[in-house]
Amino acid sequence: MTLTGIYGGSFNPIHTGHTALARWLVEAGCVDEVWLMVSPQNPFKADATLLPEALRLELARLAVEGLAGVSVSDAEMHLPRPSYMWRTLSVLAERHREREFALVIGADNWQRFPQWYHAADILARHRVIVYPRPGTSIDAATLPQAVTLVDAPLFDISSTAIRHAITHDPHYDGRGLDPAVWQELQRHHSRIS
Repeated sequence: MTLTGIYGGSFNPIHTGHTALARWLVEAGCVDEVWLMVSPQNPFKADATLLPEALRLELARLAVEGLAGVSVSDAEMHLPRPSYMWRTLSVLAERHREREFALVIGADNWQRFPQWYHAADILARHRVIVYPRPGTSIDAATLPQAVTLVDAPLFDISSTAIRHAITHDPHYDGRGLDPAVWQELQRHHSRIS
């Protein structure tokens, strides 16, 4: 069975930290492949200002071009909102019986995982892979059996900081973004500010 890591997020916009982590998970053998799950509406970020869905999907697809084992899924775009990962994983498991799905989340999200919709059901049916996040520490000895803390590098890049730089720093040059993503964002500058 193919172990597929589901790495969800707003990807608002996708940056090199996202893609570097996805690539690392595949290369380190944590999963066979990673699907970046672009979320239309994260229940924990209901008030967030999001770039248009189609643009976030397009940017994510540009960012993963040529990355072996990493692809983008729009499955959550076709599900009821807000986007609950329990629902997403259930639908994916039903549609792709030849795959095993593992949830990929940051240590910051793991700390509030008990607040997630059907958190216990996710743990009962799926592996969870937790990656480090700056400023958040996790004791691996306290994790449930289905949860693995991986020793991935820290990627201290923020979509929020990138959006701020795009709108407020006239000298911002796209650092932290794949060149194709930066080029596309420049074309859509008026939709970012």
